[in-house]
Amino acid sequence: MNEPVRPSALALTPLLVFLVLFFGAGLYFTSHGEAMGFYQLRAPVAILPALGLAAFIAWRRRLKPLETLLEGMGDHNVVLMCLIFLLAGGFVEVSKAIGAVDAIVALGIGHLHPALLLPGLFVVAGFISLSLGTSMGTIAAVAPIALGVSDASGLDRALVLGAVIGGATFGDNLSVISDTAIVASRTQGCTMREKFRENFKLALPAALLTVVVLGFIGETAPVQTLEPVSAWLIVPYVVVLGLAMAGVDVIIVLSLGLVIAGLFGAFFTDEFGVAAYATHIWEGFESMVEIILLSLLVGGLGALMKATGGLAWLAQSIGRFARGHRSRRAGEVSIAALSATTDVFTANNTVAILISGGLARDIAQQHGVPPARAASVLDIFACVTQGVLPYGAQILLAASLGTVSPLALAGHVHYSWLLGAITIAAMLWPSRKAAPQVA
Repeated sequence: MNEPVRPSALALTPLLVFLVLFFGAGLYFTSHGEAMGFYQLRAPVAILPALGLAAFIAWRRRLKPLETLLEGMGDHNVVLMCLIFLLAGGFVEVSKAIGAVDAIVALGIGHLHPALLLPGLFVVAGFISLSLGTSMGTIAAVAPIALGVSDASGLDRALVLGAVIGGATFGDNLSVISDTAIVASRTQGCTMREKFRENFKLALPAALLTVVVLGFIGETAPVQTLEPVSAWLIVPYVVVLGLAMAGVDVIIVLSLGLVIAGLFGAFFTDEFGVAAYATHIWEGFESMVEIILLSLLVGGLGALMKATGGLAWLAQSIGRFARGHRSRRAGEVSIAALSATTDVFTANNTVAILISGGLARDIAQQHGVPPARAASVLDIFACVTQGVLPYGAQILLAASLGTVSPLALAGHVHYSWLLGAITIAAMLWPSRKAAPQVA
């Protein structure tokens, strides 16, 4: 029963089937004029043929496919992630409904000097994304206001939207309630706070440098101040961030945030009763259905590929490739390449981390990379790649809102390029100590 798993490259073909279907469908629909071509075939549907193939391979190896699938789907970390996704979705939806997002935007943009408009938009988008844990939600909320600022000030729309996407990427990568951060920390076996601290060392310099760069580009004229709103509406975000940074369990943090947001909605928002509150929570839950389904199915696919020797073959191949270079630096570079390459093929940073997380953890253990560092590198390169993909959802959404070319936007997301460069430089820094050898 406990025989060692025989490595098999064939066991990885289900993952290749999933990537080919998802990426191929995206290319097909995009080439036929669909603005959101990579989201016409949803990932939970694209993975079904891959699951069928993985189950067939397991059956041929005299394993029990259904039991293995269910065991992977019911993994403690997978189920916990799903619960966190539900609570995060409810908190995001309720917070937007009570006007908290509008409050942050108005308080952040008001009374800014024209030269600070681009840095201001970046900071505002960064804070909202840090609070909400979603780059898409941030872009959808901030981009329309940013486009109004662009029209009023004469700023290039690509510059304005690039600043918003950069800020959204900053928050999505760093937030303690972001799905990418949740998946990265869970798959690498570290706490959210440990991952945040490791990420912060790289994200803060990139963000500060981005603010400086944005302050020197683009000529602007004064823009009218936005209408004032109640500053009290940002309290739910402040509470969530404060509790998370204090190390409180993320389930408790999101639960309290959800309750506090509802209370502030009742006091500061007209016609926000119990029924409306419950409706917005449910809408938040619904917004997370896709990622929850995908989390469960990827957990099952990973278990099937592991049981049939796919992960063992990958580990064996990486071991041969890295022989003689078994250092922490080599491990981090391998994790970065794995994360970025997977995101290129999936056009979804959360999907990329879900798929590559298990292998990244193996690489980290073999090369002496601490779990928090592995989670940070994994998350950074998935988010960096996603932030500059012309066919990624973030750029496509911003491009469609601003009628700007996605390719033009990709070159103006300064934060993503700077974060990638800074992280690569940190990984390759010559004075870094070699990691202890791992058997």
